[in-house]
Amino acid sequence: MDRLSIPGARSLAATFDGDEPGDCAGIVVACPPHPQLGGDRHDSRLRAVSDALVDRGFGCLRFDYGPWDGGRAEQDDVQRALAWARERSEWVGLFGFSFGASMALLAAREAPAPAALSAMAPDGGGSLSLDVPGALASIECPTQILYGERDDTADWVPVVERARELGLRLDSLPADHFFVGQREKAADRVVSFLLEHR
Repeated sequence: MDRLSIPGARSLAATFDGDEPGDCAGIVVACPPHPQLGGDRHDSRLRAVSDALVDRGFGCLRFDYGPWDGGRAEQDDVQRALAWARERSEWVGLFGFSFGASMALLAAREAPAPAALSAMAPDGGGSLSLDVPGALASIECPTQILYGERDDTADWVPVVERARELGLRLDSLPADHFFVGQREKAADRVVSFLLEHR
């Protein structure tokens, strides 16, 4: 489904990759990076994760946020995308990159939790006055934090430190924020973690 719309107060443009949703082994919702910095559902990291999921028989819902709301309504957008996926599959995972990772971590505090969550290159949220590290203790599903050891774009250290304290899965690559040259390797780490909890 190259283009679909998730209805609601903030209609969300989306793309579903894979077989018909009901025929997939499960669905992963993919949250894009910062929309004011050009981030959208066509981001190459989201596409790499989606390709790896489809190769394994899963579907991936990539969506765009509604109008910019400083990270507040964007969390509701994640919840609406999860609800769309839950209506079509018994198993629903969640993935986000950069700002999308932060939105996924914040949104996952709300019940029902996704089956598993992978956050790639999350930001601590200080620039948006959002306490991403503080959200981690309230997430009730298996959670992976994947970060680039040479990332000098996102403020990922507070998230990683809190995740370590909580015993969450930490994975790293010798990469920058955008995982240049390592997108497929990063995608494989994400998908392998998510599907451990299928």
